[in-house]
Amino acid sequence: MPSWLPSVPYPPARDDGYWAPITSTLDWCEENYYATPYSAEIVNTLTNTLFLYLGLRGLRNCRRHAHPRIFTLTFLGYLLVGAGSFAFHTTLKYPMQLVDELSMIYTTCLMFWATFEFGTRQPVPALLGVGTAALAVGITVWYHWCGDPTFHQNAYALLTACVLGRSMWVMERNLRPYFRRKAQASSASSGAVTEAEKREAARIDRRDEAIIVLMWKVIGVGLSVFLGGFAIWSLDNIYCSTLRRWRHAIGLPWGILLEGHGWWHLMTGLGAYFYIASALPPSRQNSWLTLWATQVWGIWLRHCLNGRQDEYELQWPSLWTSIPQVVKRASANGLAKRSS
Repeated sequence: MPSWLPSVPYPPARDDGYWAPITSTLDWCEENYYATPYSAEIVNTLTNTLFLYLGLRGLRNCRRHAHPRIFTLTFLGYLLVGAGSFAFHTTLKYPMQLVDELSMIYTTCLMFWATFEFGTRQPVPALLGVGTAALAVGITVWYHWCGDPTFHQNAYALLTACVLGRSMWVMERNLRPYFRRKAQASSASSGAVTEAEKREAARIDRRDEAIIVLMWKVIGVGLSVFLGGFAIWSLDNIYCSTLRRWRHAIGLPWGILLEGHGWWHLMTGLGAYFYIASALPPSRQNSWLTLWATQVWGIWLRHCLNGRQDEYELQWPSLWTSIPQVVKRASANGLAKRSS
């Protein structure tokens, strides 16, 4: 440790904290109860406050800009994931572990149903709902029986990949002017098109092309942050003993920067806020089954699928130093005037 950089030694880890004994099947690389007897993993606990902050920010944004009520529910689900993880890392108790992990599975299963039933007719949505519910129950029973965290992680990763892939396809198919024109050409009746209609069609094409570019930017940043967090978490698992040795060598507070699982919370929380999304037709907006973790991209995509691109926009002043939000265009103009 450089002599010019002040630090204090790490207190010893303990096994007699307030929530002892540990009953969870997972115990992460952060040493237990070294900072306080009331939190088993203090850094892993406090980094979940980002979920709570972004969840509350999302709820406020939904109320201020009149987003569909379903998104209020999705941000409540986002808050639940953060609160469950907060409780799990504080206590390292098995019931709290299940709250943390199974809330992720259930929310993603709802995303799965909501994404794949889009554009289908009965009885497909009902059958898909029954199948997805059976999948969620099956994952729960198997995970509780085998107790293997790798099974939970693989199930969550596979479900998430399916949801994201389908959502991107829905976005491209419905918003990309090339695909939209092909669909219109196959169903439109022949008739004269006025010059005003041609100009309006060209304006809509330019608008939607710009929206698609910015949407992919949101997805790219969100995915990069999410996968970066996963990489750091993996290194934290593989090189735990080395990282613990380095933390003790450099002392506090600098050793906190080597808490990989804490970085995982920060980066996946932000990445999920950016882009985890699905899309539902307007007729499904009030269904209880639409409780899924759809954040900024999902809100914007929903407005676009409802043909409201001229009413809403994505406000994102700086790519890496600000958090995007979907606002009414009148509100965005008002904010710009007040800031100028």
